[in-house]
Amino acid sequence: MTISHPCSKHYDSIEAAVKAAQNAFPGWSAKTPQERSKIMSKLADLIEESLESFAEAESKDQGKTITFARMVDVPRAVYNFRFFSSSILHQTTECTQMDHMGCMHYTERTPVGIAGLISPWNLPLYLLTWKIAPAVACGNTVIAKPSEMTSVTAWMMCKLLNKAGFPPGVVNIVLGSGLKAGDALVSHPEVSLISFTGSTLTGQHIIERSAPYCKKLSLELGGKNPAIIFEDANLDECISATVRSSFANQGEICLCTSRIFVQRSIYKDFLRRFVEAVKKWKIGDPSDPTVDLGALISKEHLAKVKNYIKKAESEGAKILYGEGIDSLALPPRNQNGYFMLPTVIAEIADDSCCMQDEIFGPITCITEFGTEEEVIRRANGVKYGLAATVWSSDVGRVHRVAKRLKSGLVWTNCWLIRDLNLPFGGMKASGIGREGAKDSYEFFTEVKTITIKHT
Repeated sequence: MTISHPCSKHYDSIEAAVKAAQNAFPGWSAKTPQERSKIMSKLADLIEESLESFAEAESKDQGKTITFARMVDVPRAVYNFRFFSSSILHQTTECTQMDHMGCMHYTERTPVGIAGLISPWNLPLYLLTWKIAPAVACGNTVIAKPSEMTSVTAWMMCKLLNKAGFPPGVVNIVLGSGLKAGDALVSHPEVSLISFTGSTLTGQHIIERSAPYCKKLSLELGGKNPAIIFEDANLDECISATVRSSFANQGEICLCTSRIFVQRSIYKDFLRRFVEAVKKWKIGDPSDPTVDLGALISKEHLAKVKNYIKKAESEGAKILYGEGIDSLALPPRNQNGYFMLPTVIAEIADDSCCMQDEIFGPITCITEFGTEEEVIRRANGVKYGLAATVWSSDVGRVHRVAKRLKSGLVWTNCWLIRDLNLPFGGMKASGIGREGAKDSYEFFTEVKTITIKHT
């Protein structure tokens, strides 16, 4: 394990990490899947034993509630290592025969080499481990760059890597900015692939900088995710889940719902009940286990999110609850923090920036629709295509709508239920590639076809 701190010599730091990864690659890739699995499982155990300290650090570093970190971020980081340490033991390759030619064909999968992994600030340990786990399970060595804004838990994990049995150089953590460390990583000729989660704009830059080297890319980018609520939906379940999908982790999740389309016959009733439910959410000290929303990541991000509310008001939209019309009461120690109320906007046009841009904060927009055909067209009317949610008790409708939505993930009558065996990723400006058990295995390995003539 190597930790580098790029500053004015960020290229030297990346070079040192590359050399460490190169030196470790022959030994690590030669280990059997069973040997790699054992080490990964040990790391999972060590993180789980320190769950509370990781949760506290994640909450303080990112602003999320300690409850969210304790129930979601850290357990998922543990599960990421356990899942991929198991899945690598069950991967198979293909074999065919051509009897008339006296030939047998089979495929072999080998690790790519050095994997460059760049993770965001919103789910720091969760998404960092989602990338490291499959990469090392497949026999690669990695250079991982967590966000410079939330790197504490990555540093904490480094302390456990040696204890778990990872040889030096297998996992290299580079601490630095995207402009310096990130750019040096994606443009290094010896880094064979890049897995990135973050903004669409940064993803476009990665494509440009890595293009001369024909790197493999997996880019999970932005989202502007719709929830479509038909008149036959179970509103009790729907409203509770949609409030959560809109505002969980302060809305700082790429899968959060930010556009809610409600069928006209239930629109007014939905608005009333939705706002009532949002008002029950508690905003305050992230260390308070009764709090639902913590702080946003930074002063600059808070200002950006609030500016969208001003734009909505200038366009004639109506703020039903939240920033701008309601007061936020905070404990004295949090008065200068980056907090804001969950905000509900209605009577807003589809071409508004609030309906088109990824805001990445606790804002959701609600609008009404008439027909199935209309709402599919409007839900697809953004440049993104990451996730969508459909609420209906009509099974036929659920299948029809899900099939036509231009989205990498579609949940029906639920939200954020994930099976790591299945592909994860988006369409259009929401990204390139998929990751999951089979998809990650294919991404982090190269396939070779071997033909043997045996007569």
